[in-house]
Amino acid sequence: MHAILTKFLPLFIRVRLEGRNNLQNILANTGWLFADRILRMGVGLFVGVWIARYMGPEQFGIYNYAMVFVAMFSALSNLGLDGIVVRNIVRDPASKDEILGTAFFLKFAGGIITLLVSVGAILLLRSGDRVTCWLVGITAIGAIFQAFDTIDFWFQSQVKSKYTVYVRNAAFLIITFVKIILIMTRSSLISFACAGLAEIVLGTIGLVVTYRLHGYYLKKWQISLRYAKELLADSWPLILSGLAVGLFMKIDQVMLREMVGSESAGIYSAATRISEVWYFIPAVIVSSVSPSIIEAKKMSEGLYYHRLQKLFNLIAGLAFTIAIPTTLLSRPLVLLLFGESYAAASPILAIHIWATLFYFLGIAQGPWSITEGLMNLSLQRTLITAMVNIILNLILIPLYAGIGAAISTVTSYVCGAFLANVMNDKSRRIFILQAESIFFSRYFKQIRVKNEL
Repeated sequence: MHAILTKFLPLFIRVRLEGRNNLQNILANTGWLFADRILRMGVGLFVGVWIARYMGPEQFGIYNYAMVFVAMFSALSNLGLDGIVVRNIVRDPASKDEILGTAFFLKFAGGIITLLVSVGAILLLRSGDRVTCWLVGITAIGAIFQAFDTIDFWFQSQVKSKYTVYVRNAAFLIITFVKIILIMTRSSLISFACAGLAEIVLGTIGLVVTYRLHGYYLKKWQISLRYAKELLADSWPLILSGLAVGLFMKIDQVMLREMVGSESAGIYSAATRISEVWYFIPAVIVSSVSPSIIEAKKMSEGLYYHRLQKLFNLIAGLAFTIAIPTTLLSRPLVLLLFGESYAAASPILAIHIWATLFYFLGIAQGPWSITEGLMNLSLQRTLITAMVNIILNLILIPLYAGIGAAISTVTSYVCGAFLANVMNDKSRRIFILQAESIFFSRYFKQIRVKNEL
């Protein structure tokens, strides 16, 4: 049995897993990914708070503006290839060098496009703001190096993500110490952007070395026009969805700085640092339970939707567990972490944290969308979220600044991840499952039972 399972799991669970090597590998792989996120969440929040205190709201607003500005275009470098490439390698391992080589080429080209689009856009918006333009340019260079994340696709396909975790966490911890030194030496904003780029470069070097140590060579990778067409044919809805996600998750901070100012953007960024730190949780849970949900579909519709309901209940329960205490303790939490200069972030946090509930539910819907082959509905929901967020930001930010942006974000998540499911006959059943998990109401359960009959 896998050593990590032997060491940490209770005996009655270990007995059930005995001899099931594939399941053991999946659980261990998920554990490594979860540990990676926990480490980054804890250390990242600590250092991020320290940076925010050092910079102050205005400088912190400028710094975050550049980061989120590039993040809005990150889908152009990711190209939605992650799951698709892993799937194709598993299906056709003999063609791995062609698949990996083609994916690398596409991601490298996407990284260059991301750099050009990000720099071009910021020059149009803020050509006279040299600091912001430099911050955006340095950050966007990282998109090119992220093409080497293709190596991680291979390790994912072999259920060996622990090697990627080793490499990335080593780079993360090294640069974390560098950032602490930058704080103590009172360095410039440009220095922090360079540190962020250095983390990506170090991670890239580590991935290349690890791939070589496992007996594989990048020079064996090949570019195939046929594979390129196949990959892009599968990924284009995910590219559009990724761009929409970048818009609705980041546009509020960009619009805040443009419409109100850097200080408001910095205060808002402090609030979102706390609320968005939890966003990794549903992804880890869903990746673990998706196989059992997909398998249940083959057995019976009743079992399939029963497992979906259990997933929604779990996700909603976790979201409430996070959102309620955060709302009640928002002021002392902000003052403890960021200090008095960020006190205005507390009412923003008390509102923004409720986006967690609907973000979690949206992620939990993923297995259903994939199983039913309805990824186009996911794209529609994402576009609805982005449009509602932008429209409400235009109305509410001039009136209420950061509080208005928080209201816009929560409302857009409600519309896109929850209410939008009413609009389609196929997703209406998911709306009922979500409603039951949110309101703990037997009324929605009765509706679901009637529909099943």
